[in-house]
Amino acid sequence: MSRRFSTMPVIGAIITFVFMLPVAAGASDTVNPDLFEALKWREVGPWRGGRVTAVTGVPGNDRLYYMGATGGGVWKTENAGISWENISDDDFNVGTIGAIAVAESDVNVIYVGTGEAPIRGVTTSHGDGMYKSMDAGKTWTHIGLSDAGQIARVIVHPDNPDLVYVAVQGQIWGPSEARGVYRSEDGGETWEAVLQVDDETGATDLSMDPSNPRVIYASMWEHGRKPWFIKSGGTAGGLFKTVDGGDTWEKLSGGLPELIGKTGIDVSASSPNRVYAIVEAELDKGGLWRSDDYGETWSLLNNDRILWSRAWYYIHIKADPQNKDTVWVLNAPIMKSIDGGVTFDKKSTPHGDHHDQWFNPDNSLNFINANDGGATITFDGGESWSSIMNQPTAQFYRVSTDNLVPFRMYGGQQDNSTVAIASRTFDGGIGVEDYFPVGGGESAHIAFDENNPRLIYATTINGTLTEYDHENKRVRPIKPYPEYVYGQQSKDLRYRTNWNAPVAASPHDPSILYYGTQMVLRSADRGVTWTEISPDLTKDDEDKQGLNGGPLTPENVGAEFYGTLFYIVESPHEAGTIWVGSDDGLLHVTRNGGSSWDDVTPEDLGGAQVNSIEVSPHDPGTVYIAVSGYKMNDFRPHVYKLSDYGDDWDKIDDDLPEDQFIRVVREDPARQGLLYAGSEGGMFVSFDDGDNWQSLDLNMPPVPITDLKIRHNTLVAATQGRGFWVLDDLNIVHQLEPALADRPVHLFAPKPTPMVRTGGRRGANEGRNPPSGAVLSYYVADEQDGPLTIRIDDADGNHVRSYSSEEGDFERCILSNMDQRIPFEVHYPKLEQGINQWAWDMRFTGLNCIEDVKLFAGFGGATVTPGTYRVTVTVGDAQSSADLVLLPDPRVEASPEDYEFLAQKRAEATAMLNDLLGSLSLARKARSQVRTLMEDHPDDADLQAIGGSAVARLTEWENKVTQTQYGTYEDEDSMPPMLDVHVRHALDVIDRAGAPVSQGSLDRLSDLDYEWLDRKAELRDIGNSDLAAINDWAIESGIQHVAEPVE
Repeated sequence: MSRRFSTMPVIGAIITFVFMLPVAAGASDTVNPDLFEALKWREVGPWRGGRVTAVTGVPGNDRLYYMGATGGGVWKTENAGISWENISDDDFNVGTIGAIAVAESDVNVIYVGTGEAPIRGVTTSHGDGMYKSMDAGKTWTHIGLSDAGQIARVIVHPDNPDLVYVAVQGQIWGPSEARGVYRSEDGGETWEAVLQVDDETGATDLSMDPSNPRVIYASMWEHGRKPWFIKSGGTAGGLFKTVDGGDTWEKLSGGLPELIGKTGIDVSASSPNRVYAIVEAELDKGGLWRSDDYGETWSLLNNDRILWSRAWYYIHIKADPQNKDTVWVLNAPIMKSIDGGVTFDKKSTPHGDHHDQWFNPDNSLNFINANDGGATITFDGGESWSSIMNQPTAQFYRVSTDNLVPFRMYGGQQDNSTVAIASRTFDGGIGVEDYFPVGGGESAHIAFDENNPRLIYATTINGTLTEYDHENKRVRPIKPYPEYVYGQQSKDLRYRTNWNAPVAASPHDPSILYYGTQMVLRSADRGVTWTEISPDLTKDDEDKQGLNGGPLTPENVGAEFYGTLFYIVESPHEAGTIWVGSDDGLLHVTRNGGSSWDDVTPEDLGGAQVNSIEVSPHDPGTVYIAVSGYKMNDFRPHVYKLSDYGDDWDKIDDDLPEDQFIRVVREDPARQGLLYAGSEGGMFVSFDDGDNWQSLDLNMPPVPITDLKIRHNTLVAATQGRGFWVLDDLNIVHQLEPALADRPVHLFAPKPTPMVRTGGRRGANEGRNPPSGAVLSYYVADEQDGPLTIRIDDADGNHVRSYSSEEGDFERCILSNMDQRIPFEVHYPKLEQGINQWAWDMRFTGLNCIEDVKLFAGFGGATVTPGTYRVTVTVGDAQSSADLVLLPDPRVEASPEDYEFLAQKRAEATAMLNDLLGSLSLARKARSQVRTLMEDHPDDADLQAIGGSAVARLTEWENKVTQTQYGTYEDEDSMPPMLDVHVRHALDVIDRAGAPVSQGSLDRLSDLDYEWLDRKAELRDIGNSDLAAINDWAIESGIQHVAEPVE
């Protein structure tokens, strides 16, 4: 086997890392980024909140709140949750947020700790320390603690915005020195560890006595994770207290359990002697504890498991700031006590799984709650809540795409349903009505016939597998062997399935399904029967198949099942060639439908999971695999290329950042060796089959990429905290090569474009559609003098449309006619160094615009018809040309003859309207000249008589062809439209309806043509009578200024 690195195992020693920006970590640019850096990822959504574990409000302003999403960054609302705005994308390196605090003494000062505190085995990302804003979130500065991993709480001294305390929980997957309580007395310039226990015990909560800020309570948690086990508890952790601002600390006992796990703590602001704690401990000792003497002694008041179950994920407690007897416990449900913690009642929120809560200190009925569905605000103590359907922070595990037009994206959202969402729509945005659930659940792999996705197969947690019939909306469980998983040890189960268990449909016969347990199962009858077609393809280590948690709380819900299959793909080239990767570091292939299997693991992967497998679309014997070792505390990238069905392999991650593990690699089907990689910190591209990598983040926010798919020349990204994003411009990426940067101007060949226009405006909380029209992308090498022009011709060389980077007469005219009731902006092609984009609206040159005409439908030209067009971009003496193919709207059924007839009728209507506007302009000009003659010769009775008649008749004629009384858009409601509006409307109806042209439109166009012929005849008569007489007078009088005859 060939390779590029040493023979050490993939998973080595514990790694302590500093998270860095992708481009700063050494990836090599083989293609000048100027050629593509202006390309934009498009946010699809959905606008459905994902997990939030940090929230805060601002004292004195009950409309202002902040939330920290676990992959989506920091968000701000100034209207109590009606809308949210991201405020961290421009300055943060990561999107995972663990804690937020606002300084009470200066609310412009905000501290944010990164790295969420719930230590999930999946969808939990590591942070890179602390950030600070001094302008209420407009700008941010990184202020250290880069090795903190996960930060659980930040508190600020109430009178000193520079005195801040941070609960550093530490790394999830291995011991780390950076754990405990840290203090800064200079606003984050320097940090001091003021409370540390050991390298496995971190701080998970802090609470300050508001009456004496020198008194602080801290929760210390002995914990850690392996892929197969959660350690929570020991004798090292517990509750600690300082009375001198953190200089010294005392471990509290007073009856508290010695063997103690995760704890949450909060001081009652209305009675600071009372301190509440929620404690993970042995079964008879865990629950709600309370001290009424500042932590000296403690009593267990409520041992109900509903308060402290699944402790590693929850264990949060919040005391009402105005009533010492009211306390809230945040768990899967949210629980409230009004008798000091003795009894609790379950309360309702828009979503379950609660992680944080902030009370308005002046009104405890007003608070913000953080849960697995987002952040939500109440003003009535939880009776009603703000929406969570306005936060685009969904965490998706995977993505699949179908082959419909437009195609749909499918994925499972963490702690929510699956989603099938349109990649684009035909109206303003992509909203709630454009997605639906498809069975399965949060961790789904999803499979179907991509050309007919009626039957959809989706997995979810605990080995669940369903069939969803989109025609009748029925969901049917098809679990191969329906054992109940909760509480079980995986070694005792017939089938071990991963939390993220794979299901795949054969690309050769989509009725054949493959499902991954520790072996591959196959069904050809929609899951009625299943056949095992492989042996156990994992390491089958029984030592890692027992209890998944301890020493206090077992965690046997399936998320820690290890020694399972993690990815299945059948080759699109060869039926029966199936590649399978496991979560414990094995790769197998069969070339005979499962009769025999070969272990083709490229090297000792050290137990890391084979996260994705990509069969090359260009070579059936080549696959790319992404191996993720983060669960083994290895955050390095591991990407392999296997050739000859695994007989040879190379490691192709040489210059990827050392601290960003890779989850997925895909090869572009249009260009061999063009690879895309999604990492924990962003996107990368290689133009040379992995020899070199460079950033493809573009405008993508800092967020983990969990999966990638390529469909219809579009790159689809599933993210862990920002929903789905797509890059529509892969045709440009396909054409990139270093030599292009030396050309003064270069027009990239546009991709074939269906003639589908998006109508309407994008609404609030909706995904973005691609630009309406044909996108033209061109590169300008250096700053150049303008103008830049874009000329579009048809296949016969006839001029269709031109644009300029500078304002012209047409633009000046339409702006002068603009009604402020329906304002618009005129945009121009950019002339900027680097790549520029312009969307041709697929219309001909605009109408003959004349000033002082209220044509509210505008002066835009008619739509062109499908076909091939030649586009030329010119700057100075340099130009570049390319062909553009416009395809018919896929929703339209029309013949070439229908389109030819449509083009003819559009042209007729356009010519009629242009003739009308041109004649109106000439008539106005003639009238003006007549008035000038009359003003210059006021005493000539003959001229005044014939001139007065001409002016009156021309004015009467103008009032027939255009409504001169229109002042604003609403005047259409009270004043009759004239001929110009009628012709414009007929043109628009024919234009929008497309082929075939309706008979009613043909009849209307014919009637308007007759009416226009009558108007032309009237104008001609004015010219032949009144204007002719005026010209005769002018000639007899020897006057040069003679009125032009109207044609």
